[in-house]
Amino acid sequence: MPMTLAEFDNDIRTRFPVIAGVDEAGRGPLAGDVYAAAVILPPDACIEGINDSKKLSPKKREKLYDEIIEKAEAYCIASASVKEIEELNILNAAMLAMKRAIEGLQKEIDIVLVDGNKVPDVAFKTCPIVKGDASSQSIAAASILAKVARDRYMLELDRLYPQYQFFKHKGYGTKLHYEMIKKYGISKVHRPSFLKNLNEK
Repeated sequence: MPMTLAEFDNDIRTRFPVIAGVDEAGRGPLAGDVYAAAVILPPDACIEGINDSKKLSPKKREKLYDEIIEKAEAYCIASASVKEIEELNILNAAMLAMKRAIEGLQKEIDIVLVDGNKVPDVAFKTCPIVKGDASSQSIAAASILAKVARDRYMLELDRLYPQYQFFKHKGYGTKLHYEMIKKYGISKVHRPSFLKNLNEK
């Protein structure tokens, strides 16, 4: 039997009692900030249905978001702006958002479990875990917080820039989104470096 996400974390806690799980959301979209979340769950946290946020419906993510915040010992949601994405590139901006989330926990941490194969530059022991959001309860919790927070932010942008219909595609490069960009041009919240080949779309 493979380990559950909670068992995976508890196995690591035998060596590193305080775990922070970290993940980001919004590396791929053509518009908007990139978000990250860091979460410290108690060892006995049992959050039913928790999984990689991409595998969950928006309704399920919203429900889990509230439960994670309620049960977490500490959590922090942070972001890096479109300006920072353009200056640093998307990978470094995502690492910056993660760093801000980890440092925003304001709690001693024994190890930071990071989704993916790269880790942000923080003063804690870090461990990259490829597909960590499908392995670790802490990372899965962080992925849900980051995804829900970013989706809510994109709905705010939709109210400011209704012509792009962000509520439908959340800034991702869908056919509709490209059509709206061609019709209305690039806004302040778009990432110019992601739109260099716009005419080929």
